[in-house]
Amino acid sequence: MKVVHVTLRFDAPGGVETNVREIAKGLRAAGDDVSVFASDLYDEGRWERRTTFAPAVDGVPVRRFPVRKRVVPFLTMPMMGGLIDALAAQPWDVIHAHSHRYGHVLQAAAVARRHRVPLVVSTHYHPADRGEKPLKRGLLRCQDVAFGMSAYRIADALVVETEREAGLLREFAPSKGIRVIPPGIDLDAWGHPEADAPPAGLPERFVLYAGRIAPNKGLPILLHAFARLPTSGRPRLVLMGRDWGERPALERLAAELGVTDELVWLGHVESPSEYRGVVRRASVFVLPSEWEAFGLVLLEAMAARVAIVASAVGGVPEVLEGGKSGRLVPYGDPGALADSIGQLLADDAERRRLVTAGTLRVASLTWANAVARHRALYRELARG
Repeated sequence: MKVVHVTLRFDAPGGVETNVREIAKGLRAAGDDVSVFASDLYDEGRWERRTTFAPAVDGVPVRRFPVRKRVVPFLTMPMMGGLIDALAAQPWDVIHAHSHRYGHVLQAAAVARRHRVPLVVSTHYHPADRGEKPLKRGLLRCQDVAFGMSAYRIADALVVETEREAGLLREFAPSKGIRVIPPGIDLDAWGHPEADAPPAGLPERFVLYAGRIAPNKGLPILLHAFARLPTSGRPRLVLMGRDWGERPALERLAAELGVTDELVWLGHVESPSEYRGVVRRASVFVLPSEWEAFGLVLLEAMAARVAIVASAVGGVPEVLEGGKSGRLVPYGDPGALADSIGQLLADDAERRRLVTAGTLRVASLTWANAVARHRALYRELARG
């Protein structure tokens, strides 16, 4: 089949980006003719555009388009110049667009409708952040409804990662086309711990956060929770991920809490082997986010055999089986977060129990399974 994936960013850090990369790579390995159309944007937080992207990633050809940041006043809804003409120029069997409230989804829907091409949209849905002002929240909700009445009515299938995301989408989008297809992890890559060495300077014992240093990740709550842990024998806190502009404020908060010297800022770790090496050596993995549609880093912690504490938000409770394969705490409660981290640090048996449950859980959540389900969906739509 001839399939094109349309996404804002590609070959860049992020959960959506990883999802597109792994699905496209798996489709190509299975014999499909797959391409990726993406913008020249590398970092959405800094609005950093690049001209040095490779023409192919993992053997999948990638075509880049210049991006325009703002189309609707007060709202960022990026649009790609030339995307519509490029999509219309080839006879696709399926067009698969990714993300919600993004202009390229509307562009892909317009081409799919005009040329009668099956359209799949993976929404990766994220509700408005709690910190947004009422006007911004209202505008974002209007965008939800607008997408539900336009692109999502044109789409032949809406792919979501959890039942929670499906429920939220049904509030404004047609429900008949919603399909739940969880993402996955490459267990083979995580199956060789002896080959994964972390970067130099990593502390021997540490609590780990991995992800963007961004406003919706709950990192001030994590710092408050970390400061509540007993100072005697307290491990370091390692924060691994690209800064989206939040680090200066977090450093000021760390100074106020008196934990500056106990933080280790790794930034973005480019090497997959070094990244895995960091995750494997954590005592506890923490994801304190305000929202996660799924949380691919949870699968990485499970594969690395590390006990997890995470906010009970979005799709996280489904990923952690309601608390069976990881501790769930209310978002925004540093006391509850500190208690769970402290208990796991002190209780080897409980950490082992969670690790065992996580190992069983992650075994079925592979990219091979996700690719197979996407291929089956594409063939179903193409036959229709």
